[in-house]
Formats: sequence, C-alpha cells, structure tokens
Amino acid sequence: MKKFIQQSIAALATAGALLSATPAHAEPYTMNVAGASPGGLWTLLGAGIDAGVREAYPGSTITYQTSGGGIANVALLQRDQADMALIHDAELLLAKNGGAPFREPIDSIRVLAYMYTWAPMQPLMRDSFAEEYGIESFEDIARVKPPITVAINRRGNIASSVAEEMLAAIGVTEEDIESWGGQLIYAASDEQMSLIQDRRADMILNSLFVRHSSIMQAGNSVDLTLLPVGDGTIETVNEASGTIAFVIPEGSYEWSPAAAPTVSLGAALAVRSDMDEQTAYNLTKALFENHQLIASVHPAMRALTQEVMASIDVVPFHEGALRYLEEVGLR
Repeated sequence: MKKFIQQSIAALATAGALLSATPAHAEPYTMNVAGASPGGLWTLLGAGIDAGVREAYPGSTITYQTSGGGIANVALLQRDQADMALIHDAELLLAKNGGAPFREPIDSIRVLAYMYTWAPMQPLMRDSFAEEYGIESFEDIARVKPPITVAINRRGNIASSVAEEMLAAIGVTEEDIESWGGQLIYAASDEQMSLIQDRRADMILNSLFVRHSSIMQAGNSVDLTLLPVGDGTIETVNEASGTIAFVIPEGSYEWSPAAAPTVSLGAALAVRSDMDEQTAYNLTKALFENHQLIASVHPAMRALTQEVMASIDVVPFHEGALRYLEEVGLR
C-alpha cells in the first residue's frame, strides 16, 4: 500500500508538471486587429496574423478592422476599441514622446512583433533636374539651393513627418525651398507619381517598398535617379523619428543601379500594456512559430524572419511577448 501511495503521488506530481506547462489559455481567440484602409498591405497582414493564430489555436478568429492608420490606431488601443493594432515605428515613438498630434506622452503601448522594416523613404528626382543642378546626393539639395518642387505625403501621414525630418536634418525648411523659387507640395502617393510623371514636381520623397509598382510605372514615363542619403542625415532622422537605417540594394532600379542608403519606416503589431501576460505570450508564440504564414501574404513580406520580428526597440515588448522571446533566445 505504501508503495502504491508513493507511485500515486509521483503520478500526480508528473501530471501537475504537465498541466503547469500547458498554456493557461488554449481555447480559440476571438479578437480584432486595427489596420488602415481596406485593400492595402496591412489588410493582407491582418489575414496573415489571423492565419498564424488559427494555426496555433484552431477556431480562432482575428478580424481586420479598417481605420485611419497608425496614428488613429494608437487612439483605438487607448480607448480599448481594438485588441491589437498595426502601428508604424515612427508613430510609436511619437506616441511615446507625446509628439504631435498626441497631447502628452503615452506609456501604455507595447508590441508583440515587428511586421516589417523595409518601407524606405525614397528620394526620387527627375534625372534631368539632377544633372542640370549637379545634384548627386540628398544633402546636395541644401548645398545647391535649386528652385526645386518637392512632393511629400499629405499632412498627418507619418511619411510626411519623416520627409520633413529628413529635410530638417540637412538644414532645409519649406520657407527655404520657397525662397529658392521652389515649392513643397503635400500630396497622396498616387498624386505624387502623377506630379513627377507630368514634370510638375522635380522630386518625390515618400515611404514605399523597393520596386513598388508606382515607382516602376513612373520610371517608364520619365528618367529618374535615386539619391543616396548620408550617414549623418540617417542618424539624425532615426534618432528624431524612430526610423531605421536601410540600404536600397544595388540594381534595384535599372535607371539608378547604385545602392542607396536611406531611412526606413517599419510597422509593428502593438497591444495595450494591460493585456493579460499569458495571452500576449500565446499570441507572440503563435505568430513567431507561424511567421511563414505572414510572410506568404505578399511578395513584399518574403524577407520576414523571426529575427526581424524580434528586432524592434522603439517601445518595449509586452512582458508576455518578452518572456517568449527570452525562452527561445531571440532576446
């Protein structure tokens, strides 16, 4: 009998250990993720996030919620109107620091994973304009002071803020451009391409994936050159904006084959800091272990790796996410 009791106790201890190792929440998740307007890459990322969580927790549903984009998504998280949200790294830094349009610092946003880091700011100049004024780098604009018309994204778009930071980093303001006889135009991405194709703009400065279809189309209509950005400018902009250094690879564009250093926007999957720790752990584990499902949603996502997903530093990882990353040696 004594031996039987000892065996029973051992069996219970083993079962208890197994139970403690089982995730506290193994049931399906029904959640939403705030993105941007429907139809873009973020919509596809929403589908990839849903697929990754469903693979780990069958029966789960992660619904994509359209919104005004990353800035709006910070507010949605704050108001508990979204469980998760896609937010650019530069927008996360603005929220953390209380920069416009935020009225005060926000310290309640955490991340589960970087989704991508490769939406570089691309200074694309008409080749004839660059040749006429001897412009070979982004910094040359400040040195030459040409009568340049520059198109950047609409006010309120994070790419517009980063473009302004890039100009400020080389000592150029909108007033400077106007004093040279030029103009700074705020326009949506499609309109920017029309402006440079119609030669109503001399340069566009926007965050786009390398070889984006709109760039390729513009390059077929007008000769373009891609301006490299200097190390000092990159460092200044990254510190101010939360962007990261990026090199557009050699040979990306037939009409401008040299490699071009610049800064890049990335996007992260963010949550509130008060999300249950085990839930954050489970979601992070599901996404990292099924990252190939996210990478398969679009050719632009092929470079996604677990190392990329673990590389964000602009705001902290959720403690549950960090626990998983530490367990697998990614942090």
